[in-house]
Amino acid sequence: MSTLGTAPAPGAGAIRRRLTTEIWIVLGLSLGRSGVYALVNIAGRLTAGPPLSDQSTTLNPSRSPRPYLDLTYQLLSIGFALVPVALALYLLSANGRSAVRRIGLDVTRPWRDLGIGAGLAALIGIPGLALYAVGRAIGITVEVQASALDAAWWTVPVLVLAALQNALLEEVIAVGYLSERLRDLRWHPAAIVAASAVLRGSYHLYQGIGPFFGNVVMGVVFAEYYRRKRRVMPLVVAHTLLDVVAFVGYALLPAELRTSLGLS
Repeated sequence: MSTLGTAPAPGAGAIRRRLTTEIWIVLGLSLGRSGVYALVNIAGRLTAGPPLSDQSTTLNPSRSPRPYLDLTYQLLSIGFALVPVALALYLLSANGRSAVRRIGLDVTRPWRDLGIGAGLAALIGIPGLALYAVGRAIGITVEVQASALDAAWWTVPVLVLAALQNALLEEVIAVGYLSERLRDLRWHPAAIVAASAVLRGSYHLYQGIGPFFGNVVMGVVFAEYYRRKRRVMPLVVAHTLLDVVAFVGYALLPAELRTSLGLS
């Protein structure tokens, strides 16, 4: 009677190569891809002729003039955008570990997470508005239209879902997943924070040079918080609040008021 041999355990080098490849695959399916497109976009904007201050971008465009078809497209876009989040959590849950607990995405401390998230939102949001205004004034930031959805009963709920989707995608992948994997690769903590922050800035380049640096600063704050607390839920709360205020507030403001404030 013969017995099957067992494969030798992979060496440290093989594990590092596998983790590195995994990181590139996850980023290539999500925020890394967005970063490359944003880099090409800003290159096109800078060489197009008009200054950045005369250009604009829309964050939540309508996808169809037919309301219910538009709603379907919006929900599909939100749902499929969360698939890389599911992939990242699945990969972090190897060997039976709970990825949700590992990165602190659980709801075991709802009030504390809400309070910290609101504080982080205020810390980032208020200077962010000032930075946007300065960037527009000096011509390094494009005009950002936070929503172009037609008014419908589902507009506000969809914008809230879009805000939550953005928060989960960015905070789970750019902070939780990337920090954990780079930690597995024995990166220095400062390098992990820097990598997370630069990644966050890269996929906002389509908004201009100002938002790149603004989001790098936000990335440093969020990644450093995660490094200290190993909890991503407050970051998801903060990001959701920031985007809800931006998306819903923009959609509800009268067009005349948006124009007077320089928002459209």
